[in-house]
Amino acid sequence: MSGTFDLASTEAEDALRLVRQTTGRRFSTGLVLGSGLGALADMVENRIEIPFTDLPGFPASGVSGHAGTLIAGDLSGLPVVLYSGRSHFYEQEDASVMRRPIALMKALGCETLVLTNSAGSLHPEMGPGSAMLITDHINFSGSNPLFREPTDRRFVGLTEAYDKNLRDLFDEIAKREAITLHHGVYMWFSGPSFETPAEINMARIVGADAVGMSTVPEAILARFFDMRVVAVSAITNLAAGMTGQELSHDETKENAPKAADKLKKLIAGVLEELAKT
Repeated sequence: MSGTFDLASTEAEDALRLVRQTTGRRFSTGLVLGSGLGALADMVENRIEIPFTDLPGFPASGVSGHAGTLIAGDLSGLPVVLYSGRSHFYEQEDASVMRRPIALMKALGCETLVLTNSAGSLHPEMGPGSAMLITDHINFSGSNPLFREPTDRRFVGLTEAYDKNLRDLFDEIAKREAITLHHGVYMWFSGPSFETPAEINMARIVGADAVGMSTVPEAILARFFDMRVVAVSAITNLAAGMTGQELSHDETKENAPKAADKLKKLIAGVLEELAKT
């Protein structure tokens, strides 16, 4: 798949051609930034920015805190393609909404994908400003980005959806930087409404440690395209029913930057080590 663009169409080929002509290079690693984490894009050097609206067939991101921009450049010595923002299942009623962006990363040469998100914690000791490495996920959305995929490639194995070697590398960098990096299972809810206290109780019973409205579709798509995946959550709030307060997207945007410095150090350190290999 590395030499082709999935869902081949005039729009897809035009988007690929535009990025190739604008950047003039290949890339090794892709990153997707979640709500309130756009500041992580400031790490990219020699940057070239292309709004999603300029990329034919790309989904628009209508969520505040998501810039909707492709940024290409260098990060910790690696050539990267970064999406500052993403489109969500709840915006398009389609879990495959990020299929073309992930396919584009693969077509540009990316073999590794780093996913970030803002998430709600199910544990008081993992409060706002914490970072959580995703070890596994639970898909509670009732959907899948590979619905309607006609080939047997749709039967993607997810026994190790999140690459163990990459997770170990995150742990090494966290130890080196003296950052507390929690581990946990991320549960994907469809959104856009926040979860209820009863749903959070259910999530805790079935083994979730954090909840959110993204990431799982991109992880499945990346595995579909034979990319290695690692994902980390910026904890922005304690989940519904844990504090007695109502949840809001403003809280997400306000608290995401509290974890952003940790994520910056972790991601930069991991990519620096990958650049050595």
